[in-house]
Amino acid sequence: MSTNNQTTVGDLLAAFLEAAGAVTAFGVLSVHNMPLLDAVSRRNRLRYVCARGEAGAVNMADAYARTTGRFGVAFTSTGAGAGNACGALIEASTAGTPLLHITGQVESTYLDRDWGDVHEAKDQLSMLDAASKAAFRVRSADTALGVFREALRLALTAPTGPVSIEIPIDIQGTALSHWPADLSPLPVARAVPDAAALDALANALRNARRPMLWMGGGARFAGAAAQRLLDAGFGLVTSIQGRGVVDENDARTLGTFNLQPGVEKFYQTCDAMVVVGSRLRVPETARHTLKLPRPLYRIDADARADGKGYVVEQFLHGDATLALEGLADRLVGTMQTDPAFHAELAETRARAEARLRANVAPYDQLCAALQGAAGQNFNWVRDVTISNGTWGNRLFRVPGARQAAHAAGGGIGQCLSMAIGAAVGCPDRVTLALVGDGGLALNAAELPTAVQENTGLVLLVMNDLGYGILRNLADAQFGGRRFYSDLHTPDFGKLADAYGYRYHRISSFEGLEARLRDIIATRGAATMVEFDMTALGPFAQPFSGPKI
Repeated sequence: MSTNNQTTVGDLLAAFLEAAGAVTAFGVLSVHNMPLLDAVSRRNRLRYVCARGEAGAVNMADAYARTTGRFGVAFTSTGAGAGNACGALIEASTAGTPLLHITGQVESTYLDRDWGDVHEAKDQLSMLDAASKAAFRVRSADTALGVFREALRLALTAPTGPVSIEIPIDIQGTALSHWPADLSPLPVARAVPDAAALDALANALRNARRPMLWMGGGARFAGAAAQRLLDAGFGLVTSIQGRGVVDENDARTLGTFNLQPGVEKFYQTCDAMVVVGSRLRVPETARHTLKLPRPLYRIDADARADGKGYVVEQFLHGDATLALEGLADRLVGTMQTDPAFHAELAETRARAEARLRANVAPYDQLCAALQGAAGQNFNWVRDVTISNGTWGNRLFRVPGARQAAHAAGGGIGQCLSMAIGAAVGCPDRVTLALVGDGGLALNAAELPTAVQENTGLVLLVMNDLGYGILRNLADAQFGGRRFYSDLHTPDFGKLADAYGYRYHRISSFEGLEARLRDIIATRGAATMVEFDMTALGPFAQPFSGPKI
């Protein structure tokens, strides 16, 4: 109930989120969302995480959703505040993260009149629609619940994504004429694959001797079905967003090694590939020049995926889990795959890993030490930095689909906020956050949030005093003319102390695994580990792009 004993649209929103299963929300308090957050506070049933900025709040909700399997919730301010959220909404859209972004609006009387009201922005709804899967405006108290229900249904319907809702400030505090009897969310339909189409695909695959699965982000949670097909004789490779769909320690998966020359050569020995829930993105297919096995088949809940990037022999429209379960039901026990196939796949991956270790030396030692220290129960959250583009995305193994989150859209500086969301959602895991010094500076405002929320995250700061990948690009493409890539970097020890982080500086690989074990085992509210790359030395091969 509100303070005047009347229930408002704010109360209705909070109650709907609770009924839909939300337990956590992230956001920034503003004059244009106070009636909403007042209701959240009074009801006191959602954990509310106070972010320092709108971009941070949405990034937190994004990674929270990726690592928990729930939908994310983020509250932001209006106008410039909603604009601040757009970069993070684009990231969530790229990753296909289901979340609700809830923002305010100026009073209905002044809306869209261009009268210069506080926080007013030109065509805010179109801006949010461009950055989100969809955007809605609540136009009256009586229609609010219908908007909330449809927004969540759309966010959770494959292909999933963020949906924005703007609510004018006067409507937020409007008293309801009645309290709805039913606050339950709408059912979410799954794309059921056609049985005849499944039969046709199974028949096409039944005689394959060396079949592969390519699993993308849209198939991340179809691991049990994929495992059945591996047991039937398939091999597997994933996109970076699809990591952990099957434990990357499984010898029958290539992990994310899809661009190494040896892997492409191995693909040519395969006699079928089924791409599931993946857009076959430009950076993971060398601009669609990667030669994939033929015949090539595709399964996707988005019918628009048919023909994107690669022409396929058959496209099957359907939910990834339902489709793979259907294939497994038809194929398990009926295939006679090459007995040497899985062994050759494992050898191919081993060679690819050895090549990458040589390229990233001496930082292969850091990867190995961190892997040994982390165990199996961790979140692996990464920013756009050289270490992630090389060993973080591939060498460091992820055992589960909900244990990894990275900046899929290529935006720098989102890691810290994403790590906070992952740590809040999964307090039983250690959250490891890999970030560069340049990326950390971009969203350093959220440093105190990690401590305030007692996240226990371990922030791994790769400090090379600038934008290392841009230096390498300048060397490779601009005749060595480096420009605007060097940064004034803070004293990270003092920065950590100022915000209450435990701090460690690493300048040698000697005894590193034991030291990292101790850091992870005895972490406090938050820990910062600075890797002094000037002391540790350069990579054996400079990295200047996705292919290594």
